[in-house]
Formats: sequence, C-alpha cells, structure tokens
Amino acid sequence: MSSRKELLARIADESQRHYAAWTVFNQAMADHLGLHPTDLQCLGLLGMEPEPLSTGRIAQLTGLTAGSATRLVDRLEKARLVVRTADPGDRRRALVALAPEAMARFAEAWDEPGEAFTELLDGYSDRDLDVIADFLGRATEVGRTQAARLTSGR
Repeated sequence: MSSRKELLARIADESQRHYAAWTVFNQAMADHLGLHPTDLQCLGLLGMEPEPLSTGRIAQLTGLTAGSATRLVDRLEKARLVVRTADPGDRRRALVALAPEAMARFAEAWDEPGEAFTELLDGYSDRDLDVIADFLGRATEVGRTQAARLTSGR
C-alpha cells in the first residue's frame, strides 16, 4: 500500500498529465471543428449552462478580458455558433447562448469521445464517481481562485 505522501505525489503527477492530455485533446477537437481552442472552450461552457450568459460572465469563465470576450462573441455570432438576445432585466446588456445548429454539430463531434469517457467511468462504483465528481468540482474552484490571484495584478 502506498503512503499518503506517495499518493499525493501520484495525484499531482497524474493531474499534470491529465491537464496536458486534455489540452492536446481540446486542440485536436478545435482543429476538427475548424475553431480556435478558446472558441471551443467558450462554446462548451455555453452548452453546459442552463441559461444564456453575459459577455462579462464569459470573460470570467474563460479568463479573457472584457474586450477579448466581446470579440470572441462577435466572431462566434458571425459564424452562427451563438445567438445574442437582450437581457430582459437590463435591455442594455446582451445575453449569449449556443445556437441550436451549433449544439447539433458539437453533439455529433462528441459522440465517439463521449462513448470512450462513458466506458472509462463505467468501471467505477457510484461511490467512486461521487468522489471523482467532488474532487473535480473542488479542483475547479481552486484553479479559478489561483487564476484570479495570479491575474489580479494585471
């Protein structure tokens, strides 16, 4: 049995490997779809959200400046991948949602990778999956907090 120190070192190493592999996968998927990786990241985030997002929230989630996020949304709207609608609570602000045609296009591209990830997860118990989901959620928050700390001096 491994010691806690060894397990923590393994998790740190595997986390770096996972991030590197995910970055390569994200680039490959973006290339496959004819997109920039940041565009794909934005579209993926929009696809997970139950409601449209403001450009400011897109900037927060992607780490872009407000101006860069606006240009990103402009580019995606021109490509008919997102739609802008007026915010019913503040008509001066626009909300951004994934265009229905884009949803179908990305769902198809994710068919095979989705099946592979499902097969991977099928090997874990519900308790294991709960721990994995908890870890990923917490790690996401740590990453966001540390990114904010690092960029606060801009």
